[in-house]
Amino acid sequence: MAKNDFALAFNEVLEEKQLTKDIVVAAIESAMVSAYRRTVGASSAQQVEAKLDPETGLVTVYAEKEVVEDGIVDARTEVLLEEARKVNPEVQPGDMLVVETTPADFGRVAAQTARQVIQQRIREAERSNQMQYFERQTGEIVSGLVQAINAQGVTIGLDMKAEGVMPNNQKIPGERLKLHDRIRAVVMEVKDGTRGPQIILSRAHRNFLRRLLENEVPEIYHGIVEIRAISREPGARAKVAVSATQAGIDPVGACVGIKGVRIQAIVKELHDEKIDIIQWDPDPIVYISKAISPARVNGVYLVDNENTRTATVVVGEDQLSLAIGRDGQNARLAAKLTGWRIDIKSLSEAAGDTLNKLRANKELMALLPAAVEQIPQIEEILAKKAESRAIMPEEYTLLGQFVERVERRTIEIKEEAAREEEERSTAARAEIPAAAFNLPLDQAGIKEHVFNILTEAGFETVGNLMFAMKMDPNQVLGLAGIGSKSMQNIEEALGALSFPEPEPEPEPIKAEEPVVAEGLAEPVTGEEMSAEQKQADGNAKREANAKRVVEEENEHAKDGVSLDELFKMKPEIFQTTGVAEDESGDKKKDKKGKKKAVELQFDEDLGTVVGRKIHKRGEDGGGEDW
Repeated sequence: MAKNDFALAFNEVLEEKQLTKDIVVAAIESAMVSAYRRTVGASSAQQVEAKLDPETGLVTVYAEKEVVEDGIVDARTEVLLEEARKVNPEVQPGDMLVVETTPADFGRVAAQTARQVIQQRIREAERSNQMQYFERQTGEIVSGLVQAINAQGVTIGLDMKAEGVMPNNQKIPGERLKLHDRIRAVVMEVKDGTRGPQIILSRAHRNFLRRLLENEVPEIYHGIVEIRAISREPGARAKVAVSATQAGIDPVGACVGIKGVRIQAIVKELHDEKIDIIQWDPDPIVYISKAISPARVNGVYLVDNENTRTATVVVGEDQLSLAIGRDGQNARLAAKLTGWRIDIKSLSEAAGDTLNKLRANKELMALLPAAVEQIPQIEEILAKKAESRAIMPEEYTLLGQFVERVERRTIEIKEEAAREEEERSTAARAEIPAAAFNLPLDQAGIKEHVFNILTEAGFETVGNLMFAMKMDPNQVLGLAGIGSKSMQNIEEALGALSFPEPEPEPEPIKAEEPVVAEGLAEPVTGEEMSAEQKQADGNAKREANAKRVVEEENEHAKDGVSLDELFKMKPEIFQTTGVAEDESGDKKKDKKGKKKAVELQFDEDLGTVVGRKIHKRGEDGGGEDW
């Protein structure tokens, strides 16, 4: 094959198979190695390599052989020293060397032998490439042509010559597909099969609607509008809850578009499936009210238990069928969207249930005297409803107010009871030592058959059993096999247990501040100190006091005298016998009204100026450091 012919054919294979050049070259070279081994009968232990020139198509085979000085016994594994030194001049007899060993007619033999291997390698590389590509596309929308329709589903031709399968349960009900139709679907799953990747497609999954919204609504794609939840019954109806991540954005309007152009494009793609766009709200009452749309809601009453979350939705008589929907479709979609179990009632039905609830609960009647007074009116309105007589709008309003008052109060009572139960539980848990919750139940000394019953009931530690006994002993007594004797054994075993008191956490030791008596130079602490400690503390205090006195004197000095000049002056200059006067001429006095005098002296031991307070005590008038 000429140079240009091979290059064109090689590039055509690359384009047709959508493979990289390196993958195809590696496949051809590996096939040539297999063809060489099969042609000459080379051992699998012998190192053999093949090199392909993509421009000319020339294949060169290299094999590892032993260098011999003369007399070749097996040309497949030996090479003469003279030939070997053309490749490596420093080679010696007995060395192993990789040399060219392409057979004379290898081109024709290789073409016949390697064709199947090349096709297989290219097919494997193609499948691997498809697998990697579609694994990245999982959850994304792909487009393809319908190639076959059978009882199992629809086969769709995709990019990279791959085929996807859309099972019947992933098709939109009522949608009729024809051969060679171009359709879009979301990639659900990609599995590795023996005949290539198995790509499962879907048009019925809610993620298909999510990706369509992202494609049609730029605000969703850029994150300005966020899809909070989607509930969908393919081909019939869907509800989408959206919210805005930025202030001033209308999420519902952004999804609908001008004159509904955006949502209509999605409806057309989904075979005229009706789509309700509602605004998500953190308040479950508001959220559920919007989820029931297009029906108008009179009230929503929530009961949030540990096991179930139920919302009772009350609507007007004319809105009941609209709220429930055809075959309960609207209520189902709203329940899936919000995550609440929704019970829809008409206003008259809700008023009848509320009336029965109020009559059965004496405590509730005592708390709602106004509602009790309305009972005759409510009964009269309900009787008119039962007789199919006309009910005035103000009577419907009265029913709504009655239901609202009683239901709200009932919810408040339940919430208050739940809070009290939580407080009681917290108090009971606080009375139990923390070590009890770490002590296994088998160490409590309970009889074996009682222990087995408690273990099966879920009691694993002593603390759990003590907590249950404090909260409700009947919970333990109600277990199968537990009687009065077993309860006595449990109480005795728990009463005999003792737990060590938890060690109090050491409080951080605060440095005790010294108490300085007025007029004294030495600090007085609450603990006795040794003579050396007292002397060291006294020296430190004197040095600190001396520095503070000098700073104060420098601040109050108006003549600008510096410390350097103070050392040059004589101490006698600073001796004062009179009373120091301030700028206003008033006399300075201490808290007790006594006159003070300050004497500054240079202390040679400390190397600084020390202020001494002079107290006139008789004739001696001794001074103390301060």
